[in-house]
Amino acid sequence: MPPLTDITYLLHRWGEGDAEALDRLIPLMYEHLRQLAHQRLRHEPDGSLNTTALVHEAYLKLVDAPRPNLRDRSHFLALASRVMRHLLVDHARARKAAKRNQGGAPMALDETIWIPDEAVDSVTELDEALERLQAIDERRTRILEQRYFGGLTLEETAGALGVSLATVKRELRSARAWLALELGQEPP
Repeated sequence: MPPLTDITYLLHRWGEGDAEALDRLIPLMYEHLRQLAHQRLRHEPDGSLNTTALVHEAYLKLVDAPRPNLRDRSHFLALASRVMRHLLVDHARARKAAKRNQGGAPMALDETIWIPDEAVDSVTELDEALERLQAIDERRTRILEQRYFGGLTLEETAGALGVSLATVKRELRSARAWLALELGQEPP
């Protein structure tokens, strides 16, 4: 039996329904998830989103998800990046709705997470653009999602998607250019 600190082994055991494996996996991955959340949140205009709260919400979503079939650490991080993206977008949409209903006054979503007025539109616009890209090219969407919402490295992204590093680099350039044009910006 592999050591209980072997992430791939624990991922497989979790996928087979072993709740104890998940209990051992989370402490091993927690700090990395915090780093991913911090990398993503450092781009927020005033840093008002809380890294710890985002990781905890992502953890709760992962725990409640159907048993995943995860190959390795990169695949787990890809799943976590998708969960973080959806959480950020959900919070932005709730913030936008609260802003409409409250006449634009800031309103906390809970004690630790709220989205500043300046970030609401950009988060939702980005998500809408990613949804349009997904209809055209699923893999390019996953590459952007994993790189920018999950903070995965190019190598981790390639591993999670099962493609070469060169493919990730090429498709990332293409996806970034498409996204910039879609959002009315100059392509990189």
